[in-house]
Amino acid sequence: MRVFFDAFRQSLNQFFDAVNLNEVQKAFEAIRDCQGILFLSGVGKSGFIAQKIAATLVSTGTRAVFLSPAGALHGDVGIVSKQDIFLAFSKSGESEELLGLIPHIRKRGAFAIGVISNLSSRLAAAADLIVHLPIQKEMCPFDLAPTTSTAAQLIFGDCLAIALMQAKQFTVSDFASNHPAGLLGRKITLKVSDLMLKGNAVPICGSQDRLIDILHELTGKRCGSILIVDENCQLQGIFTDGDLRRAIHSKGEASLQAQMGTLMTPSPRTVDPDQFAFAALRQMEEDPSRLITVLPVLQNGKVAGLLRMHDVIQSGLK
Repeated sequence: MRVFFDAFRQSLNQFFDAVNLNEVQKAFEAIRDCQGILFLSGVGKSGFIAQKIAATLVSTGTRAVFLSPAGALHGDVGIVSKQDIFLAFSKSGESEELLGLIPHIRKRGAFAIGVISNLSSRLAAAADLIVHLPIQKEMCPFDLAPTTSTAAQLIFGDCLAIALMQAKQFTVSDFASNHPAGLLGRKITLKVSDLMLKGNAVPICGSQDRLIDILHELTGKRCGSILIVDENCQLQGIFTDGDLRRAIHSKGEASLQAQMGTLMTPSPRTVDPDQFAFAALRQMEEDPSRLITVLPVLQNGKVAGLLRMHDVIQSGLK
């Protein structure tokens, strides 16, 4: 396998060195300024690539539809208008189905862009604009099975989708609205405020309280920690089950009479309630040798809640 990885890397490096970025930029600008729908089409393996790119474009804010050449020639071309762009993928540029469709695309006034690897092809001559994806040979030992060519098509399509995404100022919130289900949806929709403990469920005490007097608060709410706050609910520090064990080990029974202000860890890490829960989880796991299992949640400087790693994991984010 290693030899094929090396050969593929070399082929793609040759592609990147040879591709005409001015052509790519012209295609991007035409699609960016399109007032209608971007129709993508292709036959065989190129058709599968076109379908994938269309799905990526839609999910990142571009109105795009895969148009089957066969379906288009049997009625579906009626959806195409003069405001649209037709993006045809074909390595050879000689696919009869695409060539037969181009005149009907033109009759409807749409702008045709050919994404091809053969500059002397009929599709290159028929299109209003071409994007040449220069490929020396396929990975297939017979230079037949589409491999390097489809990889180049996918690279072009994905770069196009992300460039359009940036040009349209597509935000994380926009992305979230397009991906409401699954792990991806949860990552970009679940916020800290959705999972944090609130109100009386959050264990808190004052800095003047003695350890012995707050043990019921520490243990009864099963958070593995207690937050130390002032009279305005401003966070002063945190005290965990681990801190309890260390305090008893070092001071014995005397630790029970100590004030929480002398035992707490001041200035702990915190999160905002509007932060994504997945980002908070990454913060908790930032140092694998010292995992953070709870994070105080602050809003306008005051304690608004407590986020537990257990609750984040239970939500399905990991």
